[in-house]
Amino acid sequence: MLRALTRALRLPRPWRPLQTRSCASDGAAGDPEIQVRVLAGPDQGITEILMNRPSARNALGNVLVSELLEALARLREDQQVRVLLFRSGVKGVFCAGADLKEREQMSEAEVGIFVQRLRGLMNEIASSAVMGLIETTRGLLPGAGGTQRLPRCLGVALAKELIFTGRRLSGAQAQALGLVNHTVPQNEEGNAAYHRARALAQEILPQAPIAVRLGKVAIDRGMDVDIASGMAIEGICYAQNIPTQDRLEGMAAFREKRPPRFVGK
Repeated sequence: MLRALTRALRLPRPWRPLQTRSCASDGAAGDPEIQVRVLAGPDQGITEILMNRPSARNALGNVLVSELLEALARLREDQQVRVLLFRSGVKGVFCAGADLKEREQMSEAEVGIFVQRLRGLMNEIASSAVMGLIETTRGLLPGAGGTQRLPRCLGVALAKELIFTGRRLSGAQAQALGLVNHTVPQNEEGNAAYHRARALAQEILPQAPIAVRLGKVAIDRGMDVDIASGMAIEGICYAQNIPTQDRLEGMAAFREKRPPRFVGK
């Protein structure tokens, strides 16, 4: 069992760099629905996925879901990505949920396939192991998987209450329940949450990238098993960190009382 776990928890092979790009939508004007932005200067290592479907308030339709999956797949292969931010290019909305107008035109078989892809997207967002991912909704982007993710965040009783009633929550209520880590007063530009998320990204950025990725793996995988198995997963993850240059650099920096210079190896 431990051998199988070790294989499952290994980090991917070395990555190839990702170029900044946009994914074209199927809209009449050909405007992009997804833009991948690689930040530079002091923010180098932070990459943003910008959702830009203003006509549908960033509703999750076939094109948007496909482009998100494609972007995430390509970002997994990029060693330069330390932190990934999801943000909206549509003022006043993050994501309106599933595109019900589009779904109305689908056959039953098509609905089943689409929901399966949507669930896969939520899994990709929540379980990505190669980056310090700022999950603005704890993997709870409106879509498939809520009946499984929400009870793990809030407990069964409260999750049932919210799902059965369809109740909407304010930001303050979501924070009080533990659905989000931070709430901020809105600014005139309407992007206060983005600036708070970017500040958090800047806190993650100087940390050892391999340790961040392995920490995410250990937490995500360990939450689905008993504590003893979770400890075994942590041990497997830490064993992968032992031979890295970054671990030795962190120890040297601590000994020499200087900022570490991590290289992701």
